[in-house]
Amino acid sequence: MKYLPLFLLLFFTISYSFAQKKTSPDRFAGLDAELEKVLDTWKAAGFAVAVVEKDKIIYSKGFGHRDYENKVPVTPNTLFAIGSSSKAFTSGLLGILREDGNLSFDDSPIKHIPELRFYNNEMNNGITIKDLMTHRTGLPRHDLSWYYFTTQSRDSLMQRVQYQEPFAKVREKWYYNNFMFLTQGVIAERITGKSWEENIKEKFFDPLEMKASNAVIEGLKKGNDVSFGYEVKNDSIIKKMEYYDIAAMGPAGSINSSINEMSNWLIAWINGGKFKGNQILPEAYVKEAMSPQMIMANSIPDKEFPDMHLSNYGYGWMVSSYKGHYRVEHGGNINGFSANAAFFPMDSIGIVVLSNQNGSAIPGIVRNIISDRMLKVGKTDWNKIQKEKADEAKKQADAGRAQSSSIQKKGTKTSHIPAEFTGDYTHPGYGTVDVQFERDSLFATTPYEKVWLKHFHYNIFSLVGMENGKVDTTMVSPMQFNFRINNMGEIASLSFKAEPTIDAIEFKRKPKEIGVDKETLEKYAGDYDLSGQVVKFYLKEGNDTTLFLFVPGQPEYDLLSIGEDKFTLKIVEGFVIEFLKDDAGNIKEAKFTQPNGVFVAKKK
Repeated sequence: MKYLPLFLLLFFTISYSFAQKKTSPDRFAGLDAELEKVLDTWKAAGFAVAVVEKDKIIYSKGFGHRDYENKVPVTPNTLFAIGSSSKAFTSGLLGILREDGNLSFDDSPIKHIPELRFYNNEMNNGITIKDLMTHRTGLPRHDLSWYYFTTQSRDSLMQRVQYQEPFAKVREKWYYNNFMFLTQGVIAERITGKSWEENIKEKFFDPLEMKASNAVIEGLKKGNDVSFGYEVKNDSIIKKMEYYDIAAMGPAGSINSSINEMSNWLIAWINGGKFKGNQILPEAYVKEAMSPQMIMANSIPDKEFPDMHLSNYGYGWMVSSYKGHYRVEHGGNINGFSANAAFFPMDSIGIVVLSNQNGSAIPGIVRNIISDRMLKVGKTDWNKIQKEKADEAKKQADAGRAQSSSIQKKGTKTSHIPAEFTGDYTHPGYGTVDVQFERDSLFATTPYEKVWLKHFHYNIFSLVGMENGKVDTTMVSPMQFNFRINNMGEIASLSFKAEPTIDAIEFKRKPKEIGVDKETLEKYAGDYDLSGQVVKFYLKEGNDTTLFLFVPGQPEYDLLSIGEDKFTLKIVEGFVIEFLKDDAGNIKEAKFTQPNGVFVAKKK
């Protein structure tokens, strides 16, 4: 009997503990229904979300469909494009290379990419690798350069950097820039002798058991459990989008992954760079990367949410305070997909949300809904708040379009007939816009897409999208092309506002070459008397498609046919040569129109 009190004490302790465990609120109770509501509110095809705590996945689920047309559901293993959530992977490679003694973050990127040049010497001499990692080079985004002028060549993209104008001095302001994350990927390639994709697989995918994850568009196109990307048209129609091949810009955002495999990535960050006992990322780098390195925005907390503040950037991570808890996160967007990977290092909690909706608010909403539950803070109806903000933003956008229409000068005409606007318009920091005249209309083509140029007023045209080869008048870009005239009265360039912080980008025009047969070219050949000086037009043996010009004391010029009996110099802007005929149709003169006047040379 003397043991009975102890027995009873143990019994009541165990019973109380059991009852306490049994009645402890489930952090995920009702969550599925709440997330289904998010799916419905935003008319989304689908999304997936996983939650990790310490070193385990404690919640992982898909909602909606990865293939909306065939109603194939999203699973925790469905692959999505994660966009810029890839950036922490790229900077992580440099963290490993620094740990191995292969570089310093204070190095100039030119040390590792000798041919790299920036817009001016101040940038060439001042920019460091750390500046690339923290978006503080002084460059704006210049995203149209890679998005519309796609290429598989990273060297080609790197050559464009020197022509991209800054808007601030080095380290003066924070401004997001994908090119600088490309540059980090190229630095890793130069040091290791391996491609960025190989480095990502070797250093992260393999040791983190991210077996299905990949870094090329083929990973989505040829995968099994993969998602299509979607957009919402007319506020209600869910429409499939084509995959976008980010190509050479991969280090800035080309990874495809699932919530289950991205959870392993977050587990490593929560645990000082370790995964299953293996040090994947250097611990010192992890602490540094998730610490504030650059202020993103100078602002005070919102009155509605006074405990949500700070806006800083680490290395591939955004750092802020969420209701008093230290949060590290990064979103991602690419055609048809939106993502967010976040973790609370002091709470050992991570959340990853991947969605197959274009430019979606869902990842941030779902992340915050779950954060409120996991952190045991007051719940906020984030779905309602964000929907109200989105509706208000739409109203303002509609008002902006109406205002743009109101400034249109009705009844104006272009300075030239449409055919005279055709040509290849080139900027060395971007690429070439091919303007063509088809079916009484002007169209502009880049390596990414073709658009209809709708006359707005004077020499300004609106850009209207096309689908399946047909113009879609609902797809009107806020960007406009402004065609400019040189002193000779010719269309010389087009410009458009590619960046809000700098002047319009100007693309210089090169007239389109018209094929001329050898027999016709031979009619122009001969000696011409130009004010007592003999100039020669001729063909060369073995090259019967090009007419050449020689003026004494000057180099030989290749001529480009731009119309009937009309040529321009291939390498010199503003010079036009027109051959004039007599009544019998024979060439009698060559008229030179150039910046300093018009000159006529008679054929001998």
